[in-house]
Amino acid sequence: MLHLVNINEHIVSETLAEILKKHEGICTCERCRYDMTALALNKLKPNYVVSAEGAVFSRVALLEAQNVADVVRSVTDSISTVSKNPRHLVKL
Repeated sequence: MLHLVNINEHIVSETLAEILKKHEGICTCERCRYDMTALALNKLKPNYVVSAEGAVFSRVALLEAQNVADVVRSVTDSISTVSKNPRHLVKL
């Protein structure tokens, strides 16, 4: 079965997880992670594929230095924005 996938979603999720591992004191609740991911993806050009071959080709293209830098910058900016204004529910 074929389905449409934005390869950047996987790249951003992986990058976010790696960056969050290196920083303490940043909320990693599900809501904050989703907000960070959505914000980062909205700053990047979408890269949709349908087939497995397309996914492999696109992932290779995304490993180019400028693409990596764009993803890291977008993820880092989204972490900063969400950390300053978290929308998760605070438990009292």
